[in-house]
Amino acid sequence: MFCVHCGRPDAEGEHPGCRGARAALEPPRFCPECARRMVVQITPVGWSARCSRHGETTSAVPTG
Repeated sequence: MFCVHCGRPDAEGEHPGCRGARAALEPPRFCPECARRMVVQITPVGWSARCSRHGETTSAVPTG
């Protein structure tokens, strides 16, 4: 598995900049399965991130 913010393997170091409070609010930039850079679309209600091999991930938008 790979870090979704920097693309390095999760087991490689602690990733202090990737795991902070600010990073929790940002969309993923790298695919957690293959570390490819993803296409990210940010909208007023959320975000979507698409890997060319593993498909799309979206933010959970609260309803109601």
